[in-house]
Amino acid sequence: MTPDAATQYEWLRQWNDAGPALAANRRRELLQLSDERALAASEALLALVTTVSLNPQRLHSSGLVEQQALFHRQPSP
Repeated sequence: MTPDAATQYEWLRQWNDAGPALAANRRRELLQLSDERALAASEALLALVTTVSLNPQRLHSSGLVEQQALFHRQPSP
Protein backbone atom coordinates (compact mmCIF):
# COMPACT_ATOMS: atom_id res chain seq x y z
CA MET A 1 0.00 0.00 0.00
CA THR A 2 1.39 3.42 -0.95
CA PRO A 3 1.78 6.10 1.73
CA ASP A 4 -0.95 8.16 0.03
CA ALA A 5 -3.36 5.20 -0.01
CA ALA A 6 -2.53 4.43 3.63
CA THR A 7 -3.31 8.03 4.59
CA GLN A 8 -6.62 7.90 2.73
CA TYR A 9 -7.51 4.57 4.35
CA GLU A 10 -6.76 5.95 7.81
CA TRP A 11 -8.83 9.08 7.10
CA LEU A 12 -11.76 6.93 5.97
CA ARG A 13 -11.48 4.68 9.03
CA GLN A 14 -11.53 7.71 11.34
CA TRP A 15 -14.65 9.11 9.68
CA ASN A 16 -16.38 5.72 9.83
CA ASP A 17 -15.59 5.53 13.55
CA ALA A 18 -16.62 9.13 14.21
CA GLY A 19 -19.88 9.03 12.22
CA PRO A 20 -22.05 7.19 14.79
CA ALA A 21 -20.67 9.28 17.66
CA LEU A 22 -21.35 12.52 15.79
CA ALA A 23 -24.89 11.38 14.91
CA ALA A 24 -25.59 10.46 18.54
CA ASN A 25 -24.28 13.83 19.70
CA ARG A 26 -26.43 15.68 17.15
CA ARG A 27 -29.54 13.74 18.23
CA ARG A 28 -28.82 14.44 21.92
CA GLU A 29 -28.37 18.17 21.23
CA LEU A 30 -31.61 18.36 19.23
CA LEU A 31 -33.55 16.54 21.96
CA GLN A 32 -32.28 19.06 24.51
CA LEU A 33 -33.01 22.09 22.30
CA SER A 34 -35.67 24.35 23.80
CA ASP A 35 -38.37 25.98 21.69
CA GLU A 36 -36.95 29.41 22.54
CA ARG A 37 -33.44 28.50 21.34
CA ALA A 38 -34.80 26.87 18.19
CA LEU A 39 -36.81 30.01 17.40
CA ALA A 40 -33.81 32.24 18.08
CA ALA A 41 -31.63 30.11 15.81
CA SER A 42 -34.17 30.17 12.99
CA GLU A 43 -34.60 33.93 13.38
CA ALA A 44 -30.82 34.38 13.17
CA LEU A 45 -30.69 32.33 9.97
CA LEU A 46 -33.61 34.21 8.43
CA ALA A 47 -31.98 37.53 9.31
CA LEU A 48 -28.97 36.58 7.20
CA VAL A 49 -30.96 36.32 3.96
CA THR A 50 -34.13 38.32 4.47
CA THR A 51 -34.37 41.51 2.40
CA VAL A 52 -38.03 42.25 3.09
CA SER A 53 -39.80 42.76 6.39
CA LEU A 54 -41.42 39.61 7.72
CA ASN A 55 -44.82 39.37 9.33
CA PRO A 56 -44.35 39.36 13.13
CA GLN A 57 -47.27 36.88 13.39
CA ARG A 58 -44.82 34.15 12.29
CA LEU A 59 -43.42 34.20 15.84
CA HIS A 60 -46.75 32.83 17.10
CA SER A 61 -48.04 30.72 14.23
CA SER A 62 -46.50 29.00 11.24
CA GLY A 63 -49.66 29.50 9.20
CA LEU A 64 -49.94 25.77 8.65
CA VAL A 65 -53.44 25.52 10.18
CA GLU A 66 -54.66 28.35 7.99
CA GLN A 67 -53.05 26.77 4.93
CA GLN A 68 -54.67 23.41 5.65
CA ALA A 69 -58.04 25.15 6.03
CA LEU A 70 -57.55 26.73 2.61
CA PHE A 71 -56.67 23.37 1.11
CA HIS A 72 -59.79 21.85 2.64
CA ARG A 73 -61.81 24.98 1.91
CA GLN A 74 -62.85 25.26 5.54
CA PRO A 75 -62.90 28.47 7.59
CA SER A 76 -59.85 28.73 9.84
CA PRO A 77 -60.41 28.48 13.62
